[in-house]
Amino acid sequence: MKIAACLLPFLAALSTPVVAQDKPGDDMYAKARGVVGDLQRIVAPTGVQETYKARIGGIDQWINVRGQDRGNPVILFVHGGPASPLMPAAWEFQRPLEEYFTVVNYDQRGAGKTFLANDPDAVADTLHIERYVDDAIEVAEHVRKRLGKDKLILMAHSWGTVVGMGAALERPDLFHAYVGIGQVINVRDNERISFEYGLAQAREHGNAEAVAELESIAPYPGDQPITRERIIIARKWPQFYGGMTAYRDGSAKYFFGAPLLSPEYDAADVKAIDAGNVFTLGRILPEFLEVDYKRVREFPIPVVMFMGRHDYTTPSQPTADWLERVDAPYKRGVWFERSAHMIPWEEPGKLLVSLLETVRPLAVEAEATQP
Repeated sequence: MKIAACLLPFLAALSTPVVAQDKPGDDMYAKARGVVGDLQRIVAPTGVQETYKARIGGIDQWINVRGQDRGNPVILFVHGGPASPLMPAAWEFQRPLEEYFTVVNYDQRGAGKTFLANDPDAVADTLHIERYVDDAIEVAEHVRKRLGKDKLILMAHSWGTVVGMGAALERPDLFHAYVGIGQVINVRDNERISFEYGLAQAREHGNAEAVAELESIAPYPGDQPITRERIIIARKWPQFYGGMTAYRDGSAKYFFGAPLLSPEYDAADVKAIDAGNVFTLGRILPEFLEVDYKRVREFPIPVVMFMGRHDYTTPSQPTADWLERVDAPYKRGVWFERSAHMIPWEEPGKLLVSLLETVRPLAVEAEATQP
């Protein structure tokens, strides 16, 4: 089993403990995946369920489309990480959303099935935020054409919000609305707030080990470079005190183990998650650390932010502050009081209700007025 260091927002734990077999053919989880697959199977004649690869950005990228009714609005979901595909974990929360939306997930370049489908040497030099944004736009164009939609709802989580915000700003004509979950506004602000939370919790709990480790990199981030080693220390303790998944001691077995039971992934795909993560992180980290959306004062489409009250992986307060001052045709902020960073898993019911209340009406009304 490979352990990949996870430094960026969505996979913000210190490792990705995905358990995979040594040999792809030695698959003890096949029967369990069959059970999940049967439960997940779309049987409604109006529905859509397909997983396929398409040529996006000059490489093969895997796309998954699921929904009970092709007439429903379409959500294009941009996953986190980077290189943390949502496709093999979406089965844990997505099924109720599929009653009201057609949901599209895709494995980004360097992630999961897409990593496995391409020569890494041909992809390595393309791992730049601008290219990820262009990919998201190209996927949106592809999905519009394939599903016969004029516009989509763009939804993103954590690292994916860096990509999603860029796509919404560059091509607002493609989208009814943008939904950010665990939104990244300014990386350095996030790092500082997360660190301060971890240190405060460590002192409050009398955790001498944690205090010593955190003080060893203080002030953080300060004026020093945000190195891999400093990030690992800075993220370790905020997560331990529930900053990634609320009320838990930093563990998220429910997420990291999800691919083992995914009907969309076989054993080789599961192993590719770790490989893609290692392949991607070091290449994208320098650009990621410079991300700053605070300068965005006008947003061209409706914007909705879902914010975990206990999120200290991508802290929510900077998002709330940004939302307060931005000008947009429509804006809403929804606080998830029992969530940290993993809102879709921690409060899936409220996620669905919030989408139905704040986002779906925008799409339904717009699509009803199309000629």
